[in-house]
Amino acid sequence: MNSKQLLTISAAAFALLGTVAGAAHAETYEGVHAITSAASRADVRTEAVAAARKGNEYSDAAAEGTVAVTSTVDRQAVRAEAVATARSGNIYSDAADVKRAAVSVTRQAGL
Repeated sequence: MNSKQLLTISAAAFALLGTVAGAAHAETYEGVHAITSAASRADVRTEAVAAARKGNEYSDAAAEGTVAVTSTVDRQAVRAEAVATARSGNIYSDAADVKRAAVSVTRQAGL
């Protein structure tokens, strides 16, 4: 093939591509639609106020803020437990009365 034939074939392919692409049509713009509502302003306002007071029903617990928790333990019992834990020597342990293993962690792992 010489360059003239190659140019003719590429032009024909390009023209065919333009014809196929021209068959696809985009959506037409119909302008701004008129508002069609059966509710009055007062009805919409009362619905909006009720929805605002209801809160966000799609939010998670982190966005709700503080939540009231009722405790079953009285204040003196919590204080006594805190004092006992502070006097035990290790205030960060979850179970202060649990004894440690006789074998170290590295020896248990075989290291």
